[in-house]
Amino acid sequence: MAKTPDFTKTFQEIFAKFPVDTSSFQDAFKSQSALSEKLTRISLAAAERSTEISAQWAKDTIARFGELTASKDEPAEYAKAVSDFTSAAAEAAAEHMAAYAEIAKKVQMDTVDLMLTAGKDLAADAQKAAEKATRETQAAVKKATAAATSATATAAKA
Repeated sequence: MAKTPDFTKTFQEIFAKFPVDTSSFQDAFKSQSALSEKLTRISLAAAERSTEISAQWAKDTIARFGELTASKDEPAEYAKAVSDFTSAAAEAAAEHMAAYAEIAKKVQMDTVDLMLTAGKDLAADAQKAAEKATRETQAAVKKATAAATSATATAAKA
């Protein structure tokens, strides 16, 4: 009576020959960490510059309050002081808002540049990884096919 061949060992050999390369996962983690670090630098630089603008705006406003609250001889001088303060505050607001807009513009340009660079790098890395995996898989399939053929031939002889 013919025995059914045991392919357990054959399948173990086949699966042992398929490479599992974790370096691609490690590379992806490193790339993601580097991207996060660069994005964080952009955000922190923008926050720092925004804080500087806010602090300067507050200092300018406080200094103008001093002029506004100074004692005047004539009532008309109070009206003129309020008018001057309001005009200066409007000019300062326009200047500071323009400075905030410049910060936002720079953050946007830096982020887009970073994302484009990261996208190009990611595409190149993915292509290299796919080519490497294809080569390794083809080699493993050839080895596994040879092992299976050998095992089948050995089992047929037995």
